[in-house]
Amino acid sequence: MDENKLTFEEAYKQLTELVKKMESGELPLAESVAAYEHGVKLKAYCEQLLKEAELKIETLKVSN
Repeated sequence: MDENKLTFEEAYKQLTELVKKMESGELPLAESVAAYEHGVKLKAYCEQLLKEAELKIETLKVSN
């Protein structure tokens, strides 16, 4: 799935679900590694969206 098409909320939900599955130990090793890789991408995407939102807020503060 392309993370860049998700909303922050969708990406964060997927990330938390991956973490729960990985912590539960229900995934085989290969799936755990794939889930970890996907989780890293989701985390980076969420961080990017948060930084963009923060920049917008700072811009609004400065322009007021």
